[in-house]
Amino acid sequence: KSNSGEGGEKISRSQPLANGDSKKSAIRQIASGRFGVNTRYLVDAEELQIKVAQGAKPGEGGQLPGHKVTLEIGKVRGSTPGVTLISPPPHHDIYSIEDLAQLIYDLKTVNPRAKVSVKLVAGTGVGTIASGVAKAKADVILISGGDGGTGASPVNSILHAGLPWEIGLSETHESLSRNGLRDRVTLQTDGGLRTPKDLVIASILGAEQWGLGSVGLMAIGCIMMRQCHLNTCPVGIATQNPELKKFFKGKPDHLTNYIIALATEVRNMLAKLAVRSIDELIGRTDLLSVKAGNGKRKFLELEHLLTAAKHPLKLPKSFQDHRLGERFDQKVIIPVLREQAKNQSKKDINITSEVTNLDRSIGTMAAGFVEHDKLNNPDSHFHSKRKIVLNLRGTAGQSFMAFGSESFHVNLHGEANDYVGKGLSGAVVAISPLNEKIQNQVLIGNTALYGASSGTLFVAGQAGERFAVRNSGATAVIEGVGQHALEYMTGGTVLIIGEVGSNIGAGMSGGLAYIFDPLGELHQKLNPAMQDSLKRPEPYELEHIITLIQQHYELTASKQADMIIRNWANLSSSFAALKPTEYLGALQKLGRKHEVNIPIIPSLAEHAISSNL
Repeated sequence: KSNSGEGGEKISRSQPLANGDSKKSAIRQIASGRFGVNTRYLVDAEELQIKVAQGAKPGEGGQLPGHKVTLEIGKVRGSTPGVTLISPPPHHDIYSIEDLAQLIYDLKTVNPRAKVSVKLVAGTGVGTIASGVAKAKADVILISGGDGGTGASPVNSILHAGLPWEIGLSETHESLSRNGLRDRVTLQTDGGLRTPKDLVIASILGAEQWGLGSVGLMAIGCIMMRQCHLNTCPVGIATQNPELKKFFKGKPDHLTNYIIALATEVRNMLAKLAVRSIDELIGRTDLLSVKAGNGKRKFLELEHLLTAAKHPLKLPKSFQDHRLGERFDQKVIIPVLREQAKNQSKKDINITSEVTNLDRSIGTMAAGFVEHDKLNNPDSHFHSKRKIVLNLRGTAGQSFMAFGSESFHVNLHGEANDYVGKGLSGAVVAISPLNEKIQNQVLIGNTALYGASSGTLFVAGQAGERFAVRNSGATAVIEGVGQHALEYMTGGTVLIIGEVGSNIGAGMSGGLAYIFDPLGELHQKLNPAMQDSLKRPEPYELEHIITLIQQHYELTASKQADMIIRNWANLSSSFAALKPTEYLGALQKLGRKHEVNIPIIPSLAEHAISSNL
């Protein structure tokens, strides 16, 4: 299976070729930057891999310089060409095993057909972490070593960071075995694997599958110049320069022949070891011995690796039970969609329901169901302009409308927990309070709109911390945010008509934010690097602002929006704008203007739940 990496994937790669083959990556990666991660990207995968870290540079994020963000890459990643893209070191929706379990839950919900993988790195205590990951219901765990890796890693990382995969793999296999979890997951490893002997040793230490990266590149012509980050690859692989691309001589057969030769020799080695399969090889440390070292190597005590890995794989495996039938969408939304898909009506599909905080990832499975049908059925009933309108009341659980797609218009009368609109992919979501008499209510939790690529969110109340981190295209109106809002944002529009927390805009390289600042104190809350990006809105921008506020009022009956509309003549001068310099320069070069998504949504307004429901 090929892996997309964290940069997204072109939609055209999903189209079958004339001979029936496909260019699409079976494994789609979900990294901290969430570049290109939307509903369609997720539903068209066989495996979804959460990249917690890279073996070649553990604990570090990544950066793609603006000069390498071409028109094509910008389109795939949902960003502006010419603007630097930053992958944060952590996933901002993962600060504990419980958070990771929620992301696994989200991904399995949006695509029940795919396995969910978690990529960890070899390090002290990785076995304990892997046990937590298995309990979080990951289907696959990948242990990545420090000897492979991206040619764009910093030299210090290449030389000094990361541990060999052997250490992390044997510890993980032992920990999972001792905790009765080994049979639930598939264990993989990568990080400098080259030869058939490497693969066999990896299997003895616990790996059922292997990842081959650098050696695959070498098979198609990579000469390891370590210039991947400079756009100067002399053999045309890691470059977007059309002149350098001409030097690429690689062919599919080169990689195919290498993999076939590798597999053939592995089979020969299995025969010599008198085992019939890789499964039988796992934990057979009696087939390995430690070589006598010299120099510094004689001080290495490697016997523990063999005793740690001495746990044969329990067969048959039991695998994870994701209990997909218990999802809210599976019980409430999808039965209606299946029934409605049978008729030819062009009217909106309306669903009304109460919700509780036990109902996690509401709308996510339904969005995946619709997008999968559209992707695989040219005559899909959901290709039309027909909308799916959800009218909900109560307290929604985590990841409300995560990966919500464009077919959905959702009105929640109540509140929601963390991760509202995570990966939002076109849906329109409006949230209004149950008790309209209480002002400045916190209606949604932390890390809302993380990695959103399109769609609109209206919230007649405040959000928690890290609002709209890595937003790349969604539009939002919110009445207050906590700390670290707009981090690493690369696109979209955020309008804040309430108080803001500190460190707003850290790492923000694109998109625009408009903030109601009647006391002129916003500069004190900004990340220091964003001070030069603080401007006054232009007259045409003020028109966008008031239009968004009017729509916000129409959909949520917001008292704050009503107050601003009634006093617009006096308050219009109280708005500030955050305009990243690099972003404006890139738009100017492209001859574009910043686009503000102001959808007209009569269907949602017609079906909005009244306060006395």
